[in-house]
Amino acid sequence: KEHVDLLPSNIELESVEVGLISVLEREYVLDTYLKSIKNNYDYILIDCRPSLGMLTINALTAADSVIIPVQAQYLPLKGMTQLVETINKMKVRINPHLKIDGVLLTLVDERTNLSKVTEETLRNTYGSKLKIFKTTIPRGVKAAEGSTKGESVFTYDKSSKPAIAYKNFTKEVLDNERKEIRSRNSECRWFI
Repeated sequence: KEHVDLLPSNIELESVEVGLISVLEREYVLDTYLKSIKNNYDYILIDCRPSLGMLTINALTAADSVIIPVQAQYLPLKGMTQLVETINKMKVRINPHLKIDGVLLTLVDERTNLSKVTEETLRNTYGSKLKIFKTTIPRGVKAAEGSTKGESVFTYDKSSKPAIAYKNFTKEVLDNERKEIRSRNSECRWFI
C-alpha cells in the first residue's frame, strides 16, 4: 500500500556476518547486489544495527550517504564518535563518495531532563561539524504497537507523534537533498 518493498532481516543474518570473513572482497558483497537492482528504486534504505561488524561495513560500502540515528541517552551519544571515525576511514579506504547527511535524535522523551540534556550536548558538541536534523523522533507506544502487528507507524496510526515526526523528517531530508542539488547546479560552469 505504501509503495515500499521491505526486505526484513532475522537471526539467520548472524551466520552471514561470520561467513563474510572468508569471502574475497567481502566489503563489496552488498554493493554488488544493490547495483543490480538500484535502477528499480528512487531510494534504498539500509538499516543497520549499532555495531561495526562486516554487515555494517558492507552497508557503508554500498551507501551514498549516512543518516546517524542517536537515541536520546548518554551511551548512544558517546558511541556516535566511534561511528563517525569509522565512516571517515571508510571514505578514505573504500568509499570516497560516502557522506554523512546528518544526525537524527530518536526515542526522545520530552518530559525528561535526560532527553533535553542529550539533545543540547549533541547540538553543542557536533552541531558545528555535522548537520543535526531539526526534527526529532519522539518515543511513542503507537510506533512499538504497530511493529508488533507488522504494520508501519503510518498505517497503524498516522496521527501519532512518531508518525508525524517521521513524516516531517522525510520532508526535511528531501528538502535538504533538493537544496544540495540546486547548490551543485549553481556551481556548474557552462561553456556555450
